[in-house]
Amino acid sequence: MKILLINNFHYRRGGSETVYFNTGDLLKKHGHEVVYFSMTSKEDVPDKNSDLFPKRYDIESLSLLQKLKGAKSYFYNKEAARLLEELIKREHPEVAHIHLLWGGLSPSVFRILKKYKIPIVHTAHDYRMVCPAYIFRDGNGNVCERCCKWHYTNCMIRRCAKNKILLSIIMTLEMYYRNLIYNPVKYIDYFIFVSHFSLNKHIEHDSRFSKAKTRVLYNFSNQDVLDYYREEFSEDHNYYLYYGRLSWEKGVETLIKAFSKKKNLNLKIVGTGPIEKELKMQCEKLKALNIEFLGYKKGKDLYRIIERAKFVCVPSEWYENNPMTIIESYTLSVPVIGAKIGGIPELIDEGNTGFLFTPGSVNSLLEAINKSEAISHDFYCTMKVNAKHFANSKFNSEMYYNNLIDIYNSVVESK
Repeated sequence: MKILLINNFHYRRGGSETVYFNTGDLLKKHGHEVVYFSMTSKEDVPDKNSDLFPKRYDIESLSLLQKLKGAKSYFYNKEAARLLEELIKREHPEVAHIHLLWGGLSPSVFRILKKYKIPIVHTAHDYRMVCPAYIFRDGNGNVCERCCKWHYTNCMIRRCAKNKILLSIIMTLEMYYRNLIYNPVKYIDYFIFVSHFSLNKHIEHDSRFSKAKTRVLYNFSNQDVLDYYREEFSEDHNYYLYYGRLSWEKGVETLIKAFSKKKNLNLKIVGTGPIEKELKMQCEKLKALNIEFLGYKKGKDLYRIIERAKFVCVPSEWYENNPMTIIESYTLSVPVIGAKIGGIPELIDEGNTGFLFTPGSVNSLLEAINKSEAISHDFYCTMKVNAKHFANSKFNSEMYYNNLIDIYNSVVESK
């Protein structure tokens, strides 16, 4: 089968891109032909069809006049539609699997895929189909669901798009335009949700999803992590670890506050992002010399840091879906301390594979850290075994592949 994978970014920018590339690798491993369609960027992974990738623009970085001019492509990207049609004529894919497209490639791709009768599968990595700002947080950083059931004007009122009024207006209008003209439930043949929480939240906010074809598929462990895993456990578990994007919704500020009160414990922070400077200043202000920033890491360098951590911390303060952080940590047999929000509680078996805490609460996080300190060495080893077993049973790539091919076959046959 020839599968067309579609995503706004063609480099490993975050969790959705990781799944986008991992899915391609998994399909190729099983003998399928994979075709990619994305937008151009200097960080792109080389691709044979990159000449047909439309130009990428970042609407947030544009001037006011440029924003107003660029909003048209943000709603409906004509260049993406034209180049996708050329790609289809060149490659003749049998099914399209979309990851991220809102605000970039845009729903313009729907019309072209339908024109050539190519069935569409979509993995919902965030909440963009029901929340204009896509992460259910308002401009002040509070969890917000006021846009439920098409009340999208709340996004403008509360400046939910990074507390920027113009960007919030554009995203609100795009949401109304898309749902009225390019209703995802009408154009997409099958939806994959990466957590039960996400599926239920979509149905709660838009009843049309209750009638759509859906399946919950947790993300899977990629082969690189599996290849790195060692059966023997390292004995130098002397630090806690956060790794991922450094942005407000990730809860790293709360994590720093907690570890500033636990000077006897070491915390390593891996990653970069828009608030990296602020977080480092916070550590200086709190005199948290036990917290170390390691910058961006990937591949074996990252896996080595994860594998030697005592616990990985996932302090998210938004409705996280199915974090690759937890999947990779469990695959490397490392238990997790995670916030009780979104899809995270589905992945943490309290006291067996990790500990949960109230998001945004320093005291609750400290309680979880204290629990992790109090366990015996023998029980810690048991938790590591439990984490690995959870990964093997829930994040198995072969199980994911079988489900995915079943979905592809069902939509192709229905056409």
